[in-house]
Amino acid sequence: MAPKKNLPDFTSEPRQFLAGSEKPDFRAAAEKPATGRVSVSVILRRKAPLPARALTTQRMTRSEYSRTYAADKSDIALVRKFAEAFRLKVASESPERRTVVLTGSVSAMQKAFGVALKLADLDGVTYRIREGVIQIPASLSGIIIAVLGLDDRPQAKPHFRVLRGSLAGPRALPAPRATNASYSPVQVAQLYSFPTTSAAGQTIGIIELGGGFRTADITSYFKSLGQTPPTVTAVSVDGGENTPGDPNGPDGEVMLDIEVAGAVAPGASLVVYFAPNTDQGFIDAISTAIHDTTHKPSVISISWGGPESSWTQQSMTALDQACQSAAALGVTITAASGDNGSSDGATTGGNHVDFPASSPHVLACGGTTLAADGSTITSEVVWNQSSSDEGATGGGVSTVFPLPTWQTNAGVPKAGSFAGRGVPDVSGDADPATGYIVRVDGQSMVIGGTSAVAPLWAGLIAVANAQNKSTAGFLNPLIYTAKAVSSFRDITSGDNGAFKAGPGWDACTGLGSPNGAALVKLLSGSTAARKSAAKKSAKKATKQPARKGPGAKAAKK
Repeated sequence: MAPKKNLPDFTSEPRQFLAGSEKPDFRAAAEKPATGRVSVSVILRRKAPLPARALTTQRMTRSEYSRTYAADKSDIALVRKFAEAFRLKVASESPERRTVVLTGSVSAMQKAFGVALKLADLDGVTYRIREGVIQIPASLSGIIIAVLGLDDRPQAKPHFRVLRGSLAGPRALPAPRATNASYSPVQVAQLYSFPTTSAAGQTIGIIELGGGFRTADITSYFKSLGQTPPTVTAVSVDGGENTPGDPNGPDGEVMLDIEVAGAVAPGASLVVYFAPNTDQGFIDAISTAIHDTTHKPSVISISWGGPESSWTQQSMTALDQACQSAAALGVTITAASGDNGSSDGATTGGNHVDFPASSPHVLACGGTTLAADGSTITSEVVWNQSSSDEGATGGGVSTVFPLPTWQTNAGVPKAGSFAGRGVPDVSGDADPATGYIVRVDGQSMVIGGTSAVAPLWAGLIAVANAQNKSTAGFLNPLIYTAKAVSSFRDITSGDNGAFKAGPGWDACTGLGSPNGAALVKLLSGSTAARKSAAKKSAKKATKQPARKGPGAKAAKK
């Protein structure tokens, strides 16, 4: 693909804009030139596009993926030569993740990518920023998909909400109780008819862009639930670390994710991928989890995000392509749809959806308000407490990703004249007023938000994977079929601002909240069908029928 001889002179050849890399002017009151060293992740094209079958009915092995759909070694070699020409160092490279990490001085990075890097203050913190577009040598156009890390401003926010007044200082976690005010994750799972079987043998990956956990809190919390504490492993990505310290900050997100996923999927192992809160860190964490052959998560939970308008197109493309790889490899990704209603908290006005929930290759998770009497759900409506500044479920229509084929008959409205992907796909309890009792930094509190729904669904899928002895993989094409109707509790009351709930899919709660037992059964049927199709495909590929006559020699060729 890339030339092996007569390499271009990268320092003098014409430059081209890297598609989708434009960043708006920052307009800081005081800026100064950046100094120091920079690390960037260069994302490369695949050897070949992933076929449709890999994203729907038939997944591939990791060896097949690496052989055919990873980055081409010649492309990586060309990037190495590019780095050498600009005195950049290749810190690491991964064909499977299609990522080459380059490091170097600010001056070298500016020359290599045709940008000006500055330091500017944002909310009292100094960040390195860039404006405008990234420029790359013409010979690398089409090879490089994205260059991430030149700008290190925060990219995403955690989608959790602490119930006001629930943070009451250090105290023992109360025993699980049935109440219309708050629930343990186990109670929520019971209300949604989750199977009570073990998820042993499964690993749930959790993406975090800040905060941390304390093992003592995890041990205490799960003992209070009468469960064996799960094995929780921290993995550092791009220098991110497990750094607990603030119960009102990202620690609340980290512990909510761990405690919800672990409680509803007893026996599963949890791996938390900590990365810096940048587009580089976010995407590197996801791709690291997907291609982690040590821990091998079968499902990945993401509770961070931001309006599509806050991302560059190159970043969304790189992240979505990583999620495509997950789908092809049979890894499910669940993502919170946001806690700011149909605006998604965007300052530009109008309707917005949250990314990465809007990626058509993830299971987007919206939120409800859940009321119960004992083990029976008495009411479930769209979560919308925006009038009291207590949040509302995100949802709407993407202005970036077109309508997927599996949503064709779902009744997704258009975003203006654009037929876009509808968000969310599914939902679950998210209102902090009917939230989850959790333990954070030695304190018990009640937390809600769609951040709770992503690990809730991740836990359910892990249980299904263990019970069905196969990974569910990319669910979306299956759950939008008529036979999946019984797998959901249809939410028909409420709104999230611009959109109202109604029968079937809606832009507030998607297809509805889970009927866990029915969903596991649905996935079991899908697993059996997929295994049967794989056997037939393998048999057909290896079968060599005898041929006679003049065509035999040609057939052998």
